[in-house]
Amino acid sequence: MDSISMETASNYGIILSRTIGWIYFFAWSISFYPQAILNWRRKRVHGLSIDFLWYNVFGFACYTIFNLAFFSSEQIRKEYRDRNNGKDNLVQINDVAFSLHALILSTITLVQTFIYKVYQSQQISTVAFSLMSILLFFSSSLLFGAIFGLCHWIDLLYYLSYVKLCFSFIKYVPQAYLNFKRRSTVGWSIYNILLDFTGGILSIFQLVLDAYLQDNWHGILGDYVKLGLGFLSISFDLLFMTQHYILYRNREDPDILDILPDENSESTLLIAPQSDKQLNRYV
Repeated sequence: MDSISMETASNYGIILSRTIGWIYFFAWSISFYPQAILNWRRKRVHGLSIDFLWYNVFGFACYTIFNLAFFSSEQIRKEYRDRNNGKDNLVQINDVAFSLHALILSTITLVQTFIYKVYQSQQISTVAFSLMSILLFFSSSLLFGAIFGLCHWIDLLYYLSYVKLCFSFIKYVPQAYLNFKRRSTVGWSIYNILLDFTGGILSIFQLVLDAYLQDNWHGILGDYVKLGLGFLSISFDLLFMTQHYILYRNREDPDILDILPDENSESTLLIAPQSDKQLNRYV
């Protein structure tokens, strides 16, 4: 009777885990839409960090490769079991779906910066370009190493996960600094943050629940990318919510282009859009 009760509880736990997984998938996935919609409504991306968008695309490309390989490759699953006492990794189908969807939406938002560019200076910084170039070089080196048997494929994937975790931290810094510099969050969608915060909480809860159900607490460290993403997103979301709701509550755009000069005196002003105060009331 006890064994039946434990099996029933385990089945309910699995259902709960899958439910939470898909809820956080939808919360995190939907979080990419408000910013793209806001850019389309404003017809400009002023107030949005270009470096943030490039870091997002590069990071999610790495994360998508990581999740796809861990979920679908038998070779990678075998290499993982060999290093983790025969335990399977905890990457699930919703993780794959989320990362792929995030990559697509992040790419669309980045493309908007070329369509709605206002200043010539609105482009990737030298620091961001150099950093991504260096990381791409090391990724290529590990790829050739795996092809010629100098390292395992899982080592390449773990490296990509490190890259994603790194970008998940530093990508928010340019945006937080831009908000601080402008003393405004106009142009940066708060709905993106609220949904991201919800997804971060549920993602961590699902990871802990899966570890409990499988009696595999090492699995949490084995999927440290998911754990780290959850904690990092929560931390920065709290910072952005503080900026939006407490520090910079004025919704008037500080960058009215028909009044203020270009932020970079050497840059060329392409267009001078009308004030979007009405739009800013809803962001």
